[in-house]
Amino acid sequence: MSSTPSPVPGAGPGTSPGDLVWYTDHLLGDPFEEADLGPATLVRYRPGEAAQGGERPPSGNASVTKGAVLHVHGYNDYFFHDHLARAFADAGYAFYAVDLRNAGRSLREGQTPHFVTNLRQQAEDVDAAARAVRRLEPGLPLVVHAHSTGGLTSSLWAHDHRADGDGPDALVLDGPFLELAAPAWQRTIGTWLVEVLGRVWPLGIMSHSPSYYATGQLKANGGRWEFDTTLKRPGGVPARLGWMRAARRAHAEVRRGLAIARPVLVAYSARSGPDNPANPDLDTQDTILDVVQIAARAPGLGRDVTLLSVDGGVHDLALSADGPRTAYLDGVLGWLDEKL
Repeated sequence: MSSTPSPVPGAGPGTSPGDLVWYTDHLLGDPFEEADLGPATLVRYRPGEAAQGGERPPSGNASVTKGAVLHVHGYNDYFFHDHLARAFADAGYAFYAVDLRNAGRSLREGQTPHFVTNLRQQAEDVDAAARAVRRLEPGLPLVVHAHSTGGLTSSLWAHDHRADGDGPDALVLDGPFLELAAPAWQRTIGTWLVEVLGRVWPLGIMSHSPSYYATGQLKANGGRWEFDTTLKRPGGVPARLGWMRAARRAHAEVRRGLAIARPVLVAYSARSGPDNPANPDLDTQDTILDVVQIAARAPGLGRDVTLLSVDGGVHDLALSADGPRTAYLDGVLGWLDEKL
């Protein structure tokens, strides 16, 4: 871990690949680096050894030829998945991640964590990151790997760029937030109330409860992963009315149907269950979203959609136990080999 970022040689502001000033990532340390994207932060994995005072090879791995992956996190989340970076790099991909505005490395003092009033505000961050990666990795196909709310946001972004060639070459959605996991009345009458209240009281708290899913994932609690609990909070992040209004508007677009032009893989756990410490299957189910709803909404994303159900997976399939996590990554990499 590096407490004081060390600058990586680069140029000043501009539009070339060198316009970003890179620093050793202050959360993961070397060989991860971070760069300021305005309201967002771009992270890259650079496993190659650099000469003293020099740059690493362009992608950090001379064998990288298949493509570049950009990871987009979800709500109450940020990029800490060093194992995911290694898995994609070992499979021949340059790896990047973006911490969206008001989240993770991009959260500034005085900001409300994860709060936006339109998901296309965060889609602007996805767009900025995608453009930066394309400049840094010219000629390589771009794969966007997006989780939960990041999957919803990235779907809107890909749809918006369906005709201009600036979207992804392939979109991988890991447990995407395509619909609200709630009773029918909350998805109808409740949505109408959120639409009204979210307009006049956007910062009002709609709900706030602990995330037993995040609690159980933390290594200090017997889980598998280490992460910053101020950026991925076991106590949860309040769902505010303005944010929920934005999410429900995005869900309505998904229900009407999107037209993503490139291949989409929608992956999800085989089962859902309650986010409750009394649930004996807390570590083998999606306890945040309804996987039946994900499967139902997925075909409406575009013309080439593949579904992948992962037995024993959790909400973020990349954080599952070894068996389901391997099955997920094998499924993703096999699909990419076919589609790219």
